[in-house]
Amino acid sequence: MDRMYAVILAGGRGERFWPLSRTQRPKQLLSLVGDATLLAQAVDRLEGLIPPERVYVITNQDLVEASQAAAPQLPLENIIGEPVGRDTAAAAALGAALVKAKDPDASFCILTADHVIGDLDIYRNTLKQSLLLAQQRDVLITIGIQPTEPSTGYGYIEAADVDAEIEAVTFLKAIRFVEKPDAETAQTYLESGRFCWNSGMFIWSVRAIENALERHRLPLKSLIDDLTPVAHTEAFSDALRDAYADLEKISIDYALMEKADNILMVRGTFAWDDVGAWPALDNHFDADAEGNVSIGDSETVDANQNIVYSKGRLTALIGVSDLIVVQADDATLICPRDRAQDVKKLVEKLKQADKKQWL
Repeated sequence: MDRMYAVILAGGRGERFWPLSRTQRPKQLLSLVGDATLLAQAVDRLEGLIPPERVYVITNQDLVEASQAAAPQLPLENIIGEPVGRDTAAAAALGAALVKAKDPDASFCILTADHVIGDLDIYRNTLKQSLLLAQQRDVLITIGIQPTEPSTGYGYIEAADVDAEIEAVTFLKAIRFVEKPDAETAQTYLESGRFCWNSGMFIWSVRAIENALERHRLPLKSLIDDLTPVAHTEAFSDALRDAYADLEKISIDYALMEKADNILMVRGTFAWDDVGAWPALDNHFDADAEGNVSIGDSETVDANQNIVYSKGRLTALIGVSDLIVVQADDATLICPRDRAQDVKKLVEKLKQADKKQWL
């Protein structure tokens, strides 16, 4: 287990959780569910498997200090700020360089900072068996979540034959990755039993990711080659800035997972939620008799099926249904529940209007 590492991606802006999530305090740095920030929870879930000194967080350059404050159990030097966002493929390659500099024979997992996960014994065992298998074989492992509904909000992974069963963890041969489907297609995926939600979590050895990038995305293999010799030194920041200057912006799915032929999918049988927008809070807080979910201080009269976030002030609702109402220090959001995804459009409008004080 000394050769197991974790890389947590924490560069998102969480725009669908505006007005609570802001540029300098995005979703992963908030305590949306539970007392700790989502980033701290991601680190804590690894307890007993991977110690904090072998956990790296990759975030935006301007969020390094805030991330350290949100997850104080991590050494500051383990929080790496990208000079510019280049999506998940670059972050995965950067993580590989950091790990390789410590142990070229290690395996590591790519996790995200904004998931809520339950059944932690199952989760940790899934990671453990995947990390051990990755040390033994030249495979790329991804975690698929058993779908509970025909969701159109997730990408899917199709998997077929069982490749291995180890300590109650089932590994299947992945056939293909597919983008977010329409409702009819999602229903067929659910009924087939062959598809899982794409969780965005990956496990591989340093060697396996290097081999795969050499075959399918050579510039990212070059990134590992360039950064490994200077990782954990004073020369690293300048080298990182230079390496990222002309790097393409592409996801790990597009860059690698849709092309590789040595992919295994492990079934994630633990509770999982990527907490993508305000309606997700329904899954984590008890509703009152009228179906209202309230975080903070609120009162309702003849109101039902609303989500209210109002800490430090009272928000009252009368005669309304199916709304999201969020009170932040300097802004208020009110929208129908079924328009929650459009919060991102509002944030974009604020950007275009150069209203930076509310971003």
